Amino acid sequence: MNASESTNTAAGVSRELAARESDGVHVLLLWHPRDDGVTVSVEDSRAGRRFEISVDSRRALDAFYHPYAYAA
Repeated sequence: MNASESTNTAAGVSRELAARESDGVHVLLLWHPRDDGVTVSVEDSRAGRRFEISVDSRRALDAFYHPYAYAA
């Protein structure tokens, strides 16, 4: 999926703003236009774990690059 595509979620439609993958960890930065919220979604295929965190839009890029720090 590229940055111009949308994703259907349980809460409605979201837009992928950025994506990256490294060593089995896939990170997505998502914007939810319905509530103007931003989330970071992390899926670790090595550990079989997944989580999503809501972040302040002013800190979105920092949270995208450091999701584990924001999840702590």
